[in-house]
Order: sequence, then C-alpha cells, then structure tokens
Amino acid sequence: MINRRTFTKAVGLGVGATAVSAGLPATSSAAAGRPAPVLPAVAPGTHTSFPDLRRVQAGVLDVGYAELGPKHGPAVVCLHGWPYDIHSFVDVAPLLADAGYRVVVPYLRGHGTTSFLSPTTARNGQQSAVALDVLALMDALGIRQAVLAGFDWGSRTADIVAALWPERVRALVSVSGYLITNVAAQRDPLPPKAEHTWWYQYYFATDRGRVAMENPQYRRDLCRLVWDEASPTWDFDEATFARTAAAFENPDYAAVVVHNYRWRLGLADGERRYDRYEQQLAARPAITVPAIALDPALDPFLSSTDGTGYRRFFTGPYEHRVLAGIGHNAPQEAPTAFARAVVDADRLAGRK
Repeated sequence: MINRRTFTKAVGLGVGATAVSAGLPATSSAAAGRPAPVLPAVAPGTHTSFPDLRRVQAGVLDVGYAELGPKHGPAVVCLHGWPYDIHSFVDVAPLLADAGYRVVVPYLRGHGTTSFLSPTTARNGQQSAVALDVLALMDALGIRQAVLAGFDWGSRTADIVAALWPERVRALVSVSGYLITNVAAQRDPLPPKAEHTWWYQYYFATDRGRVAMENPQYRRDLCRLVWDEASPTWDFDEATFARTAAAFENPDYAAVVVHNYRWRLGLADGERRYDRYEQQLAARPAITVPAIALDPALDPFLSSTDGTGYRRFFTGPYEHRVLAGIGHNAPQEAPTAFARAVVDADRLAGRK
C-alpha cells in the first residue's frame, strides 16, 4: 500500500480547499481558455472486463496488459496497486480511449498474466525494480513518453519514473501524492493507532504471514479484508472482487508481495543491480513534471487530505484535489474523477 512515512496518524481525515467530488465538470483550472475532452460520468462497475488483453516481453518479464484506444494516440500508462489489479482501471480506460488516448494497463510483476522470463530471476518487489519494469514496457511498446497515472504501488512506481526519468513522463497523476519509500525512515515507529492500520505489513514480516499468502484461501480472504478496510463506503459485489482475485493466483504473487513489504521495512535485501537507483531515491528527489495529486477523503492510510505533507516534492506545474467520499482504490471507486485528472494533467503539460 502507500508509504507509511507519509503520515503521522491514520485518523483525522480532512478535506482540502481544492476538494472535488467523484463527478467532475468537463473543464478545470488547468484547462482555462482551451476546450477539454468531454468525459461522461460513469458509475463504478459500468464495465467489467477489457476487450483486448495482450502480452509482450519487456525487460525481465513477459508482461500481460490491456490496451484501449488509438495506436497513435497520446499514451497513458495506468498502474495498479496491492491488493488490486488492472480492473481498478476497467471504467477509467474506456473513458480515456474514447477521448483519443492510447491507454495501456499492465499487470505488475507477480500479478495476473505477467510472468518472469527466467526461473532464476529474483522475485523481487523493491520499488526501483517495479519502476524499471514500466520503462521496459514502454520501450517494448514503442512509447517514448506517456502520462503515468496510478495509486498505491502504482503511485509509487509512477513517482519514481517521473523523478528519475522525467523525459519519459509527460505528466503524472499520483493518488496520495509522493510515495517514494525511504527505507531508513521506516525504522522509526508511528503512533500505535497508525501502526494498527498496517497490520498486514507486519504479518508479512513473519513466516506465518508468508505461509498465509501462499495459501490460496487465506490469501484471498486477507486481500478481501484489506479491500473492506481501505474502501469503507465502496459497495462492490463479490463478482467485482473475484475478477481481481484471479490475478492473485499468479505463482509469483506471494513471493513478490511479501518481499515488497519486507524490503520496505529493511527486513529483506534488494538486488545489487538496483542499488544506484535506490541511492538516488533515498535522497528524496523532486518531481519536476506536471502533476496532479489526488487524495481520497476516506482513505484510512491518510492522516489528512490537504497535501501539505508532500507538496514540496512537486516542483513543476501542479494541482491537488480531494476525492470526497472515496476510499483507497480511487480509480475504481471514482472513475470519472480519475480520468478527468489524467486529461487535466496532460493539459497541464500543454498539449495542443
């Protein structure tokens, strides 16, 4: 989930001055004076599947991904989090495709139909490895530059690519703002109530938690519990969860997820080949590309939704928005608002 160092409490949710609801108008301050694509309001769950699922070899992976929209349209890469999958964007992607974007939604390593090319490659979930997966995917698909949009692991990954390879990122939409992990800072405890929100992270730090993730039923039940806790007002049905839960059956799922959370806490080593990137990220690099940060008002991992805790890390054109009444899985709970943010971030970058 999100970086636990970005908050001091898991309570006291606030609403910032730029708060918006899940239904947004066709224009925003980012689009002043220029026409914007009209995005129809769609209810969550309007779409249940992607019409086109593909695979491509990229870096150390054979990546499974969905693609919608015109091949030569401006590219948008949508990145999911944990415990989620590409279906977090099942309503967002058609909105953007209809607006003329080429939308690519990959399964992250260890999820769905994405697999490792070699059985000897470490099932590594550290942040820079996942970010390099995205660059390799863009290269494999011939995408020089894209709008990156994500939440949870996807926000962190998009933030990293934007910070270290800004020439590849036209604009950024990041739920929960700046989520680049500082492993050294993770050593400091949080107030007990905040730590309680992260129960699964500490569970995964134990062999008991690892074995639970390797058990198909316990894994499914654990992920469903996180859905319930992280999105307290999202009225999803069992079929919606089941479509995503299929992605958890990837044979590398447990290994990648457990390593991710252990690595963040400094309990598991990363790979030496990623050291130089992690050293750069430890310096907390600024994000200079045009960006829109979204804070879901009901996300239990946020202490506040005013964005002030991470504002200093965004040094380019920037907007902050609050998604009123929305929990952690922002794109699936508020697809129109999320798609609107992508369009407006692109326009912050000055697309003609």
